[in-house]
Amino acid sequence: MNKAQVIEFYSRLAADNPHPETELLSVNTYTLLVAVVLSAQATDAGVNKATRRLFQQVTTPEQMVALGEEGLKEHIKTIGLFNSKAKNVIALSEALIAEHGGAVPADRDALEKLPGVGRKTANVVMNVAFGAETFAVDTHLFRVCNRTGLAKGKTPLAVELKLDKATPQPFRLHAHHWLILHGRYTCKARTPECWRCSVADLCAFKQKTPAPTKRVKEV
Repeated sequence: MNKAQVIEFYSRLAADNPHPETELLSVNTYTLLVAVVLSAQATDAGVNKATRRLFQQVTTPEQMVALGEEGLKEHIKTIGLFNSKAKNVIALSEALIAEHGGAVPADRDALEKLPGVGRKTANVVMNVAFGAETFAVDTHLFRVCNRTGLAKGKTPLAVELKLDKATPQPFRLHAHHWLILHGRYTCKARTPECWRCSVADLCAFKQKTPAPTKRVKEV
């Protein structure tokens, strides 16, 4: 896409959803961090179901450590990889207490040093909690950027760096939310719903999916 097309692309997504937000439920920055860690290879809906009761009881690293790994497992056992995730959440909670006074640091490098926190998770927290113009590349965003031609890359980092370079103001703050939601609900992996896509004419994907045909009921 050229610069004018990129601006038009984002303008349409923004018009459809002026104030996009993460679909993960949280009550503060710490619970947001925990929710994002738990969301790896899991759906937001599945994480929300597991954390709804958890976040009524636990809202600080100290409370999480007191709950303990086995107690946490009971809350999140419906989430994939819950054993390793529970271990990481307890470990990152201990690290926050020991190294940051129990607060979540507003620094991507510091976040990435926490157990279970990779670049994508750090980018989400920086964006949602601290208003940083970061681009969290999950499977949806990776697919949308490559399929549309917005920011092609063979790795999540390559896509992130290209997206950072290609995305102008005033779209930078909400860009990754627009793209993730677009991939989740419209530009789906197996069958993209091109017939109802607001940016289809700007998209480089050649095999556009036609609208499903309605069956005519026999009289």
